[in-house]
Amino acid sequence: MKVLLDTCVWGGAQRDLRASGYDVVWSGNWTEDPGDEEILTIAHGENRVLITLDKDFGELAIVQEIPHSGIIRLVDIPAQKQGSVAVTLLRRYPKELLAAAIITASETQVRVRVSEG
Repeated sequence: MKVLLDTCVWGGAQRDLRASGYDVVWSGNWTEDPGDEEILTIAHGENRVLITLDKDFGELAIVQEIPHSGIIRLVDIPAQKQGSVAVTLLRRYPKELLAAAIITASETQVRVRVSEG
């Protein structure tokens, strides 16, 4: 599975994801921030699950109906744990993510919104 980490996700999370076999791109390595809508479009175009801390991506996907290839939003996850939590979610919900689910996860709960399309 391919992943795009939003800039707001700790860059060190790449290590955990790559060690678990994921193809990872971190937008923090890009020369400029293209904006949320373009990040979502790039992730979808490359068939990557977007991992972010930003709730705006869910709004873009749900309200504005911008296509995506799955979104994981991490809520109040300490930076050092973001990679391992992302790996756990990718392993636990691969079918849902392949069906363009939006997953919101904190340390105490996970909510999965499956695409209606």
